[in-house]
Amino acid sequence: MRYTSILETIGNTPCVRLQKIGPQHINLFVKIESFNPTASVKDRTAYGIIEHAEKIGALLPGQTVVEATSGNAGIGLAMVCAQKGYPLVVVMPENFSVERRKLIRFFGARVVLTPAGHKGSGALAKAQELAERHGWFYCRQFDNDANTNIHARTTAKEILQDFSDMPLDYWVSGYGSGGTLKGVAQMLKHHSPKTKVVVCEPNNAQLLATIGEHSRFTSPPQSNSHFQPHLMQGWTPDFVSRLTEDAQREGCIDQLLPVDGNRAIQLCRDLAQKEGILTGISGGATLAGALQIAEEAEPGSNILCMLPDTAERYITTPLFDEIGAEMNGEEREISESTPNFRFDAPPTPLPVMEVDEQEPLITEITQQMLHQIINNPKRPVVMFGLEWCEFSWSVRKLFKKLCIPFHSVDLDSSSYQNCGLGKKLKATLISQTNCSTLPQIFVGGEFLGGCIELFDAVNNRSFYRKLDKAGITFNKVIDIDPYTLLPGWMHGSRLD
Repeated sequence: MRYTSILETIGNTPCVRLQKIGPQHINLFVKIESFNPTASVKDRTAYGIIEHAEKIGALLPGQTVVEATSGNAGIGLAMVCAQKGYPLVVVMPENFSVERRKLIRFFGARVVLTPAGHKGSGALAKAQELAERHGWFYCRQFDNDANTNIHARTTAKEILQDFSDMPLDYWVSGYGSGGTLKGVAQMLKHHSPKTKVVVCEPNNAQLLATIGEHSRFTSPPQSNSHFQPHLMQGWTPDFVSRLTEDAQREGCIDQLLPVDGNRAIQLCRDLAQKEGILTGISGGATLAGALQIAEEAEPGSNILCMLPDTAERYITTPLFDEIGAEMNGEEREISESTPNFRFDAPPTPLPVMEVDEQEPLITEITQQMLHQIINNPKRPVVMFGLEWCEFSWSVRKLFKKLCIPFHSVDLDSSSYQNCGLGKKLKATLISQTNCSTLPQIFVGGEFLGGCIELFDAVNNRSFYRKLDKAGITFNKVIDIDPYTLLPGWMHGSRLD
């Protein structure tokens, strides 16, 4: 199918029956929300809120959008705002996964972090404060009926269609902002009244189980005294949203289930390794609740469990603690079962480069070109490198952090491919420096060395003295260990 924008691909996520997880006497389905364009259910929320705000005139062209989130709503908003052309500021507690803030920034949005001790309610208070101070549009996902309505129009409609030919006995979900819960539960109560709505929450932060009948959501919300930190990021903040309160007050919730975080993590791994389905910790937690229901459900019961996002949102969290980046013993044994391409085997000799004797690599022209590049007073810092080389990336990251202006000559780039210019310049460079590796760095016409020599010069401050001598302005305040910028597979090592 062809679409006019990425926003048209939101929704219509699949319901998949699990084959290996759960008792055989029931049918356990999962609705995989990672099939949304930014891999979470919050794409629906983001789209619904922005579209509604445009429709009623609450969001003006070019106006900045601001929202507080644990990450997924921020990523969804970043996608929607990027497509529609709105600046976005996302407020996040500092303790949520790093990959979330990087994804938001990758879409061009800005991320403001709040101290972890102020929890989610603190992030909301900060977002409201920023909106009031700067006149920004504040999304208010926890208190915005547009969040509910988008799920009633899309998520609930899809579920009813998927189960139009069979009864849906149980629908299992967390609550988070309350949009999915209220929107789907209201529609199920109206169109499928026999479906029981089961809501899960962390067993060490049972806010819904303890909330009073007369509780009222405030803006900004007050932190609930029953809240404790838990493993399911975004699944339960330190307050109960107004949308969730509505669902409970209207009798949309049939059963509450506490879920253990460690059980949630194990089920995420089981789901990946037994069913081939990736989900985050909140999905594992919801699945844990669905399995509790399944154990006691009548034979033939149909249970649908929401999987809000993907495991890739949690790489820097406990979900991946037991997943190593390096080969383990079993993997090394597999590698060593054949003789070649092993780390303990001698390297395969590189092929000898064929040289056209009629056109020598080192010519007077390439020597003059190299001299001009190295001794250009307008570009005193020069790096000869390769676009694909991880060590060249490490040098670029260092220069960026220190705010050092530099000229990068990427010898493998398309601009140096004409007539083999990149190879010719490299040969000329090697003949001058007697160094056969890249990158090679020059400061003020003087050869400094490669990546490791540069890093050592940073650590002993001699590089800074060369920059001062060349009259180069840079950030002298930042304190950095350049070796932390090496490729991840080299962390903890030093090259001599």
